[in-house]
Amino acid sequence: MQKLYYQKPGAGNVARRAAAKVALMAAALLFLPAAGLFAITGEEVADNVYNRDTGDTMHSLVEMNLIESDGTTNSRTVENWTKEAEDETSKSVIVFHKPASVEGTRFLTVENKDRDDDQWIYLPGLGRVRRIAASEGDSSFMGTDFTYDDMQSRDVDQDTHTLLREEQQAGRECYVVESAPKNPQDSQYSKRIQWVAKDIWIPVKVDFYDSSGDLLKTLTVSRIEKVQGFWTTIDTTMKNQQTGHATELNIKKLVYNEDLPDNLFTTNFLRTGRP
Repeated sequence: MQKLYYQKPGAGNVARRAAAKVALMAAALLFLPAAGLFAITGEEVADNVYNRDTGDTMHSLVEMNLIESDGTTNSRTVENWTKEAEDETSKSVIVFHKPASVEGTRFLTVENKDRDDDQWIYLPGLGRVRRIAASEGDSSFMGTDFTYDDMQSRDVDQDTHTLLREEQQAGRECYVVESAPKNPQDSQYSKRIQWVAKDIWIPVKVDFYDSSGDLLKTLTVSRIEKVQGFWTTIDTTMKNQQTGHATELNIKKLVYNEDLPDNLFTTNFLRTGRP
């Protein structure tokens, strides 16, 4: 029996030891962080989405459909202008044209660095411009499934981005990235999971989770086209998974790099409707 414990190692023992080492290495790999197995990090994916080229200006005409859980649909027509500033921030104006109940409503967002964006809305019934308070961030924007916070930009470094996996979505190879706020108090969502198309850096699907960690809304992109050389989301749906209500956005006309006057993006324009 002692020979079994103290015998000199032969070729068979060496092979068994080598096999054991390989098994240990394989087992150790199972415990490595998943991100270490990818050639790109979640933060790099988020950076690429944020920095995707969308031109200097954009002008679009959009059909907006509000869809009740029973299928009843209310349609609206809105016009949107966006302009990038020299400091890489942006300004955006939305004007509601139809139906008559919302006609003349105008909304302005001015992006800021290192602080929340500024937002104002003009409601014809009130006849004045009202600033949107930070406390209203989780409120619905004009009865849609988008909130005021959804209408703002969000800096990449406000969240922790984790690359979960790679998989197909909407016919495209995607990175699946989970983004969670570093400060839970500065977001209405506990996390977002995005399916980002690898070739064009556009999220084709986004799941939004509420503060309790339950799935709240899902944004899906059903049509993407290249317009004037820029990949563009044409048809998008935001659906509230808890109520069944949905908002569809369908771009009917779109022009990039149009010459837009700066005074279009002012509260004076909201008041008068004239740039």
